[in-house]
Amino acid sequence: MIRHIVMWKLKDHAEGAPKEENIRRMKAELAALPSKIPFIREFIIGVNARPGDTSWDMVLSSGFESWEDLAAYQDHPAHLEVGKFVGKVRSERAIVDYED
Repeated sequence: MIRHIVMWKLKDHAEGAPKEENIRRMKAELAALPSKIPFIREFIIGVNARPGDTSWDMVLSSGFESWEDLAAYQDHPAHLEVGKFVGKVRSERAIVDYED
């Protein structure tokens, strides 16, 4: 299984909305991806329940059968569309991809 982990810190205010509203929208848009991209095997979205100075606001843990499936996910139009919004509201992003 290929694991793709992404963490985000969001801006306090972006796209005319406060961080909390953007977190809700981002979570909803991400949650819709597995129904649009059939080769996603696992997809878990978490919102940080204990914010702090060293915390991240959201995390996505996803799984794919192969590196090719991960690459296809990253290039899929539905993923790219969500990425447009995420790019506007995030201040930082960290990614780890690994095979287990």
